[in-house]
Amino acid sequence: MAHLEMAQRPIPQPGPNELLIKVAAVSLNYRDALVINGALLQTPPPMPFVPVSDMAGEVVATGTGTTRFTAGDRIVGNFWTQWLDDPPPAEMLRHGLSLGGPLPGMLADYVVIHEDIAVHAPKSVTDEEACTLPVAALTAWFALTEAAQARAGQTVVVQGTGGVSLFGLQFATALGARVIVTSRSEDKLSRARGLGAWATINTLQTPDWAQAVADLTEDEGADHILEMIGGDNLRQSVQALAGGGHILQIGFMEDTELRVPAIPLQLRRATLRGVSVGHRRSFEEMNRAIDAFHIKPVIDRVFSFSEAPAAFKRLQEGPFGKVIIRIA
Repeated sequence: MAHLEMAQRPIPQPGPNELLIKVAAVSLNYRDALVINGALLQTPPPMPFVPVSDMAGEVVATGTGTTRFTAGDRIVGNFWTQWLDDPPPAEMLRHGLSLGGPLPGMLADYVVIHEDIAVHAPKSVTDEEACTLPVAALTAWFALTEAAQARAGQTVVVQGTGGVSLFGLQFATALGARVIVTSRSEDKLSRARGLGAWATINTLQTPDWAQAVADLTEDEGADHILEMIGGDNLRQSVQALAGGGHILQIGFMEDTELRVPAIPLQLRRATLRGVSVGHRRSFEEMNRAIDAFHIKPVIDRVFSFSEAPAAFKRLQEGPFGKVIIRIA
């Protein structure tokens, strides 16, 4: 990307209650590209600015007073640094103090973070897999377990095959739900079935995907829908929903404006809830579930640190799974 430039800086030193982290790998989210291009934050961050929110690494030094971690621990960073549990901080209404913008990000050899921001990485995943968890995985997990309280026997619709959607597929399946995946790519749908999708809908061949959901569920509809597209797509999400169901609004690939048919939403007694990642408690619970269910994050491709611009280019191409930059 045109705004990225490699720079040399001294290794930072941890202050009280801080951790010095040797970064092993980072993963990319669309949010990172928006930050780099100046399309997300209301106030540009001071330069030089280190981008990227997701990171996995090893604690190599601790500041005075540190109690939660010791040198050698493998950790991942909590995106919403102030959101440790409910209720969320008021600052989140203005993007809050989130890693990778407005706070400095993780695309560096070493970073310093407060110990409250760190979470133990799952033991069953590699560094490349662990770095995918802070934003995409936690968003899907929080949507399903905290916002919707999905359970076995229910039906979940997952839109697309990006990072959040694939984690949604894996988590919902592990919880015992039936998952329907929508996509315009038959190849990606085939791969989604390999990850455990109960059914798939090719929206290029079947634009009226809400009717397809009704057909698959004998007109009952889906209990939960991970809404990734926004705009007019929300009309179909409402039509595809079961009575008392949840629409978890996560993405806005088509449009940041949401257009909702009021009467069908009322008749279904439906809940439309915005989801923006999740808190640290949920992150810790998710990591324990990843170990318990043996869930392996889906990785599209791993790039070297020097290939960071190429990694962002791959992100824009619509990868199947997460794009990784290996640091260490």
